[in-house]
Amino acid sequence: MTLINARAGTRTAAVLPVGPLLTVPNGITLARTLAAVTVGVVAVAAGSLTLTAVAYAIYWIGDMLDGAVARWLGQETRAGAVFDIIGDRACTAVLCTGLVALVPGVAPVAVVFLPSFMVLDTMLSLAFLCWPVLGPNDFHRVDRRIWRLNWSPAAKAVNTAGVVAAVALGQYTVALVVAVMVVAVKVWSAVAIGRRLGRDGRA
Repeated sequence: MTLINARAGTRTAAVLPVGPLLTVPNGITLARTLAAVTVGVVAVAAGSLTLTAVAYAIYWIGDMLDGAVARWLGQETRAGAVFDIIGDRACTAVLCTGLVALVPGVAPVAVVFLPSFMVLDTMLSLAFLCWPVLGPNDFHRVDRRIWRLNWSPAAKAVNTAGVVAAVALGQYTVALVVAVMVVAVKVWSAVAIGRRLGRDGRA
């Protein structure tokens, strides 16, 4: 794999795989996205919070599974990372909107969280394509601080599950505060990545 000097921004000469697309983890990504979106739509049509919870469980378990399988089988690719990012957004767009339809009280949280995740976090997650790494999970090879705040296990838990868990517990104010804090971190990270691109000559 291409290694990056985080301070100097240099890299050794190596070729990273873009594909293939037909891999086991990509199949899991496709299956969990279709399943979560389908159950999410049915949940809204049926007015069922239980089905919404099931849809979120499918999304999260599938999201953890595709990454674990990719690492286990040695099938991590840049195309797979992009596909995973797209699948996450498809699930979140449907499930978050559906949750607002079923529980209107979470609308203020969704107004903060949804644009942040769908736009700002998407751009941050795709920033790995500017460097020779396989995906956001490898961004510590570029900048450990940015990685720690956005793609470390703890950061992932707070960024999405933390907000949804607070909503599930009825703590809407807590969820809103967490969502605002996440936005602040994402804005800082976007500025930091912009500066990093300039320092590494990739702007």
